[in-house]
Amino acid sequence: MLRRGLGPEPDSLHIHRAQGLSAIQLLREIREGLVSFDAHGEPAPGVAESWEVLEVGRLYRFRLRPDARWSTGEPVLGDDFVRAWRAAVDPASVATTAGLLAPIAQATAIMAGHATPDALGVTAPEPRVLEVRLERPAPWFPEVLAHPVTYPLHPARSDDPRHAAVNGAFVIEEMLPHAMIRLVPNAAFHAAVSLRLEAVEYLPIEDPAAELSRFRAGELDITETIPAGRYQWLRENLPAELRVHPYLGSFWLGFNLGRTPFAANRALREALALAVDRETLVRVVTGAGELPAWGVVPPGLDEYAAFSPAAAALTQQEREDRARALYAQAGYGPARPLSVQLRFNTSSQHRRMAVAVAAMWKQVLGVRTELINEEWKVFVNNRRMGTQTQVFRGGWIADYADPTSFLDLFRSGDELNNTFYRNAEFDRLLQAAGTLAGGRRSAALQAAEQSLMRDMPVIPLYYYVSRHLVKTGVTGFHDNVRDIHLSRYLGLGGG
Repeated sequence: MLRRGLGPEPDSLHIHRAQGLSAIQLLREIREGLVSFDAHGEPAPGVAESWEVLEVGRLYRFRLRPDARWSTGEPVLGDDFVRAWRAAVDPASVATTAGLLAPIAQATAIMAGHATPDALGVTAPEPRVLEVRLERPAPWFPEVLAHPVTYPLHPARSDDPRHAAVNGAFVIEEMLPHAMIRLVPNAAFHAAVSLRLEAVEYLPIEDPAAELSRFRAGELDITETIPAGRYQWLRENLPAELRVHPYLGSFWLGFNLGRTPFAANRALREALALAVDRETLVRVVTGAGELPAWGVVPPGLDEYAAFSPAAAALTQQEREDRARALYAQAGYGPARPLSVQLRFNTSSQHRRMAVAVAAMWKQVLGVRTELINEEWKVFVNNRRMGTQTQVFRGGWIADYADPTSFLDLFRSGDELNNTFYRNAEFDRLLQAAGTLAGGRRSAALQAAEQSLMRDMPVIPLYYYVSRHLVKTGVTGFHDNVRDIHLSRYLGLGGG
């Protein structure tokens, strides 16, 4: 049995409601889409054994593998995808990540309530054939099809993850809230004979220090992360088990632009952004090889250069001088200091980050910051509603290796636009990029990010690295930029 740290308790295990990384990770273990990932984290055929790209990238024809089965033994058919995708874009479903299906013909109109779900450009002309028509070419589209929101739904549509029919490598055998989720092999899975594990136990552990303690005590084989400030110690004491690798993820603080004091006050937002010493943050607070960030799209994507404003070339003292001038311009100062709430979800690292940022704001500008720690589900709901949040912990891990995975989060009205940012020029540039290819597309997307960062709805802090401790007896664990390590490829003791 392989024992893995999971991070926070999953927010949901329904494919249309899951948003957090822990939920997505579990769903990838028990379900499978048209596309999956191989042992090295690269997109690979899943339920679809092959596909054709027709009509200059606007029509995809997928052929489903004949041995794709639900855990009940019934075949997975094209209609199971049609059913699921129509439900995902239906405004009544409240699918938080339905925006990933936006490239499909009529998806945007359906989500806006201007068309019915049966108008979606997806059909099953034969039981094991699925055709998907796009509004315009989307070269990243196949990778989107590995995301849980694109998974099929069994006709019974059970919402109970313990009893729902699934089609992945594992099924849930037992769930103990906030304690353990045990998975066992799905005998009906098309690659069941290749599984090397008899069971996988995921342990929800929000505190990385507690997770490290359990790893050292032999209670975990793989951790979800490592504690802040322990990187150097781990390098010296557990070098064979420490795994750190570049990762397609960005961490930022978001402003709620739907309410005061940040609505229509860009000077204040920029002042707070410049007052943060990113180099100190990644060296002292996170300390595991993260890179200081000035934009939302991380480095490492083809034909795309990470955003770097003029402020990045200044000294920290020059940034702080500029921050004080902008703070005064925004109407604040020693006689009228800003009081603000900074929300973050339960995590010792997030707390360290919040304490450090609050101290920087206090020292440079005199800002009074109230730190509010919330359990993950409460935090996500408050961030989405926007009725209480002022500044909040944000960030994103790429759903697919393309800049739009990050930029789409700021489209006007997007379900995941927790800053409530709206800019017609930014929306236009994203729309235009959808009609372009190659260098012209990259240029349009970079112009969109420049427009976004001029408005500064977020304070980028750093670009992620993946950080795990992996027991030396674990086999099949390969570092990769997506940080995806499906248990179907893992083993223990070389077995």
